[in-house]
Amino acid sequence: MTNTFSLPSTGKLAILASALIYTGLSFGVATSSSPLEAANTPHYSATLAAPASEARFVAGGVAWTCEGTTCVANKASARPLRICRGLNRQSGEVATFKVLGQPIEAEELAKCNG
Repeated sequence: MTNTFSLPSTGKLAILASALIYTGLSFGVATSSSPLEAANTPHYSATLAAPASEARFVAGGVAWTCEGTTCVANKASARPLRICRGLNRQSGEVATFKVLGQPIEAEELAKCNG
């Protein structure tokens, strides 16, 4: 008589079910929105000196949405100064530029508009 380690079929189904549940929960956590995204906080926000001529446009490699003088955009791979300069070229003087709600330094803003 050969002695092998073998689970009964109900044990195999329980392991499979556990693995599927674990995988589903892990995938859900990995793909869920962060609290920042859940609050719909834009990565970049800017106030222009004059209202934007378009409500939606691409500048500095990101898609901007503007309402009056307020513009917002999602994160891009470029440095914030480059994003700001692109917005400046498209829409004119940038009065304020924020990354995750934090304003960039005055020197950087001057470079953006320069």
